[in-house]
Amino acid sequence: MKTQLTELLNIKYPIIQGAMAWISDAHLAAAVSNAGGAGIIATGGREADWVREQIRLAKTLTDKPFGVNVMLMAANKEEIIDVICEEKVAFVTLGAGNPVPHFPKFAAAGIKKLPVVPNVRLAKRVEDSGADAVIIEGMEAGGHIGVLTTMALMTQVIPEVNIPVVAAGGFADGRGLAAALVMGAAGIQMGTRFLVAEECPVHPKFKQKLIEAKDTDTVVTGLSTGHAVRGIKNSFTERFIALEWKGTPVEELDRLATGTNRLAVVEGDVENGMVQAGQSLLPLKRIEPVQDIIERIITEAKEALVRAQSLL
Repeated sequence: MKTQLTELLNIKYPIIQGAMAWISDAHLAAAVSNAGGAGIIATGGREADWVREQIRLAKTLTDKPFGVNVMLMAANKEEIIDVICEEKVAFVTLGAGNPVPHFPKFAAAGIKKLPVVPNVRLAKRVEDSGADAVIIEGMEAGGHIGVLTTMALMTQVIPEVNIPVVAAGGFADGRGLAAALVMGAAGIQMGTRFLVAEECPVHPKFKQKLIEAKDTDTVVTGLSTGHAVRGIKNSFTERFIALEWKGTPVEELDRLATGTNRLAVVEGDVENGMVQAGQSLLPLKRIEPVQDIIERIITEAKEALVRAQSLL
């Protein structure tokens, strides 16, 4: 399957693994890359030494391209960027801040730049500034979200830029990949779908929570504070949303939320931690290897594209 994204990143399939804080490590990234996609190491909440260690570990686990995500709100982002450039990974994704000032350094190191953008205006801006592709992430995604849906973003961003567009938010099967390609996207980014992969390091209770989830089981916390985060309903989200509706000060809400992602991911407390996940939950039926997940998605996508042609 060849698209602008597969050619840009030199990968077999147009699938990028989402960068999930405390989750996306060398083992998951390498597994995705070995299966034909593009794995990503997430640096959110991590020290630069850990990032270097994971990059070097990934290089021992795969000879395929993989990337690193930079969370631009991080206090140590400059140090992490230096590590990425020194280690010369294939590409970076950048979010939660202005990526443009960092483009020259990545370009000088020969690293492809894929910023995450929430609207047409910013997509055009990063294109004009030298982005190699853009990732548009709809509010169906897990974790921190924007205000537009994936469909709305694809409808409005794709016709307005000339660089490859990667669609993210709500993708979990091959029909979604096919739909994105038909819309004109060069590929998709998936995070939640890989949470139940064998190679994903999240706590077993986290994986089981996702497998048991219904289609309506995600909620959004922080809508009133400007820090909207999507995750699975549990005791934490009920408590947080109740306080949010009461007008609790932002500082108090931030203190309540601090550390809850790690609590769920690492310690397995899926009631008091934040189980970040996107809306497309029903395809998460079992724990299985990344290779099986990707191969099934590609088979489904090819079947969907054949059916689409029969409508003409």
